[in-house]
Amino acid sequence: MKKKSNEKETEVSDDVQIELFSTPNGVKAIKSPVRVKILSMLRKGDLSFDEIVKHSGRAKSTVSSHLKLMSKEGIISSRVDPDDARKKIFFIQSEYIGKLHRQQLQEDISAYIQRYIASENDPFEFFRLIFHTLRISLLSQGVDIDPILYEAGLKVGKALYEKVKDPDMTNFLGNIAAFWETHSLGSVEVKDLQPLTIGVQDCFECSGLPYLGRPACAFDSGILESLFSSYNQEEVKVTETECYALGDKQCSFVIE
Repeated sequence: MKKKSNEKETEVSDDVQIELFSTPNGVKAIKSPVRVKILSMLRKGDLSFDEIVKHSGRAKSTVSSHLKLMSKEGIISSRVDPDDARKKIFFIQSEYIGKLHRQQLQEDISAYIQRYIASENDPFEFFRLIFHTLRISLLSQGVDIDPILYEAGLKVGKALYEKVKDPDMTNFLGNIAAFWETHSLGSVEVKDLQPLTIGVQDCFECSGLPYLGRPACAFDSGILESLFSSYNQEEVKVTETECYALGDKQCSFVIE
């Protein structure tokens, strides 16, 4: 029997790669294998429509459809080809965040469950399980909760300041470390004083997350920014320079 040609892409496989892009309209999760392939090519450089068709191995109509949808979503854009005004050059106009793998997500969630069981049903570990599972699931659907976590962190930090404040910086830092330790948020250490750099081992917010290609501790960043802004009586900026979600062995925050 003669096989029919089929342009329809396979949307579900054992290990679907999900690419995450940040656009003005929010995070977009790209699950389509065709779009993932097109975007991986465009990340290496701008390409014409014909070049995309050639390297993707897909029909012109298929490529055209995907390019139109990604342009509408704000992931890519195009400009007129300087050598031929009838043609377009396509390029990525959004920020590449990172990628997830469905199979890896399932393995991570299974690992969280095993960790919870091994902890003899510790309520804290169960909360960590729920928090990470929800966060990863939302990310895989293109929902970025970092702005929400950051704003929540600012509010928590403002309330927490009254509990940990001390006019002496050394005591202030010690109180912060004690609070993190007591509430199982991680182990805090001062790595440097100029600029002030804080390291966190076993970070509750991100340890155990899969590689995201970007820092993931928006909640902690918000808390620290609020705490040190209150201490200095002026706005400070907190930048996360290391993170488990970046493949680092700890999280680091620079306070300036």
